[in-house]
Amino acid sequence: MTPDFLVTHSGGFHADELLSSVILTRLFPQARIVRSRAPEWITPGADRIIYDVGGAYDPEARIFDHHQRGAPLRPDGQPYSSFGLIWAHYGRDYLAALAVPAEHVKSVYASFDASFVLPIDLVDNGALSPATAGPLAGLTLSALLETLKPVFDETDPEAEMRGFHAAFAIARTFVEARIAGSAAKLRAEALVHKAIVEAGAGRILELPLGMPFRSAVVKAGADQLLFVIHPRDKDWCLTTIRSNDEGFEVRADLPAAWAGLTNGDLEAVCGVKGASFCHNGRFIAAARTREAVLAMAELAVDEAIAKG
Repeated sequence: MTPDFLVTHSGGFHADELLSSVILTRLFPQARIVRSRAPEWITPGADRIIYDVGGAYDPEARIFDHHQRGAPLRPDGQPYSSFGLIWAHYGRDYLAALAVPAEHVKSVYASFDASFVLPIDLVDNGALSPATAGPLAGLTLSALLETLKPVFDETDPEAEMRGFHAAFAIARTFVEARIAGSAAKLRAEALVHKAIVEAGAGRILELPLGMPFRSAVVKAGADQLLFVIHPRDKDWCLTTIRSNDEGFEVRADLPAAWAGLTNGDLEAVCGVKGASFCHNGRFIAAARTREAVLAMAELAVDEAIAKG
């Protein structure tokens, strides 16, 4: 039965019920969010889904709490928050509602669960301290959402609800953007794979437009590739390929002599008419034409090979 109410607890809000609300309101847009701890609201019923409150986990009764003894754990023994429970039961339907292609749902579901849902679960249960993020601890999503709570001496009884809905809107934006990015990455993989086949044994990968490419390059085992070129608005880009998902190490840097130069200065140093920019960090450059950016890429390949 389609619920009329989405029931979570009143009082201070946290990331897990906010993000759970994002999933549920997409699937049940006609349902009203009710924030309450009153027994008449947190008792299961056919007209509601209850989450992060109620002291029970019973999917058939549509109650998803994790604060009670014997709360459910993930298959690997890590704890769920209400967000993890809602995602486990409704995440695939949510992805379908966002028009993620059926063939990509499994991959996007797993990726989002591991990289977005699990950290929220761990932080909410005290199994992971935001302090592990060091100076960025206060900028984690959980911390940022909670900054929208009313201050301690706020007397307006509606302030808490206003804060909840303000945080909810922000949470929804992040979730939808993250899902869209994951789906786009999978779409890009097909285009990148086609370009890899066309590149053959070459060192330069030409793409039809800017897009995520590293994961497809790694999956294809295209270790010979050193640089990527693609059109961008009215010019062309030349970029390096990172060696790892983390950090800034690349397979090959652009030539040191190009660093920080633009237009005529860059043309004079590299000898390519139309060269227009090279970042001082030597991970991206630009040119006005395909011919120019390809010539720059070939020069960069030659230098990288010469350096071994």
